[in-house]
Amino acid sequence: MFVDQITIEVKAGKGGDGAVSFRREKFVPNGGPAGGDGGHGGSIILVGDEGLRTLLDFRYRRHFKAAAGEKGMNKSMYGRGAEDTYIKVPTGTTVTDADTGEVLGDIVANHQELVVAAGGRGGRGNIHFATARNRAPEIAENGEPGEERFLKLELKVLADVGLVGFPSVGKSTLLSVATSAKPKIAAYSFTTLVPNLGMVQLDDGRDFVMADLPGLIAGAAQGVGLGIQFLRHIERTRVILHLVDMDPDNGREPLTDYQQIRHELAQYDPRLLQRPELIVPTKMDLPGAAERLADFQAALQAAGEEAEFMPISSVSHQGVQPLLQRTADLLATAPAVDPIMAQPDKDVLYSFDEDQAAGYTIEEVAPHEFEVHGDRIEKFVKMTNLDHQDGIMRFARILHNWGIEDALREHGAENGDSVTIADFVFDFVE
Repeated sequence: MFVDQITIEVKAGKGGDGAVSFRREKFVPNGGPAGGDGGHGGSIILVGDEGLRTLLDFRYRRHFKAAAGEKGMNKSMYGRGAEDTYIKVPTGTTVTDADTGEVLGDIVANHQELVVAAGGRGGRGNIHFATARNRAPEIAENGEPGEERFLKLELKVLADVGLVGFPSVGKSTLLSVATSAKPKIAAYSFTTLVPNLGMVQLDDGRDFVMADLPGLIAGAAQGVGLGIQFLRHIERTRVILHLVDMDPDNGREPLTDYQQIRHELAQYDPRLLQRPELIVPTKMDLPGAAERLADFQAALQAAGEEAEFMPISSVSHQGVQPLLQRTADLLATAPAVDPIMAQPDKDVLYSFDEDQAAGYTIEEVAPHEFEVHGDRIEKFVKMTNLDHQDGIMRFARILHNWGIEDALREHGAENGDSVTIADFVFDFVE
């Protein structure tokens, strides 16, 4: 089964918690703090594997979680960092954040790596919190949570040459003649439901990958027929072979078919029309095909369009080798298709917002119940060890220094009201 789109969930490992510990050697009085840092959590990394041709494996496993880092230990010993989790994906996979639509990267090379969820850093032990005023702090940080996100994986086949055209124009037959591939061939439309790849090897030593792509119909760019399922796979091809049926009895008009396909390509991505293209009239072994080709060439010229024709008959192999030689010539000068990479948005309009500047917002969810939201304060709460009194006092100081305490009071918080930050609930005290 060919699967070219899937959504998965990845969760990087949490950093290890820092330790609260003190030196207790017999002959070392007032030894001071000795709690080590936690180890970093494991990251989730996607790796390109040219041996894979589909995303089928992800239908059976869609959740991936990396290991957490070890906790810090006494005697100032750091916790062990967790191993990263590597996930193999086919080369040609575009990775997008499913929630935000942000393109994270494009894996187009074998062994190429892309970090999609970074592991959390380890929390600091109490060796980092000693000061001249507090030489024995009972303060340590919990490990930073690892990134968690839903990813959309989209496979776009990596082929040098793409065969396009209406259904039943002879794409699969040409692929079977030019390569060792064995695509399904039958006398009905939409025989090809998934892309088929084959390697073309010429006598002069040149070679390239050819893709037989599912047929187009009118409205494909809006999803009609196989629609986007086809069009996404042509994005990476460097040369397009546009097959047009010359059978006089097929009931179709070659010029209309050609222009309709070009229209669908332009609707999907106008840059596709800039790729080198050869028009490949097919089924030239049939009676009347030569006359129909002459009419097609005249009509195309009358329409003001210039094109290079390479007529063939896949059944008799007429013109196939010259077509492959000419295709290889075009590939030698065709520009490479750049991979899609995340780009910073240069046209962002920034406006000042006091709540955003403060880094948090306060919401009264019910009478005498308040919630504080903000990435910075929520992360701080998750990384604060509240098992010791010094940690609680540090948390209280942060609420005061960051202005959250005063902001709660301005929002109507009174003594005894409930305040929630992340998953931590406490009573507001004047």
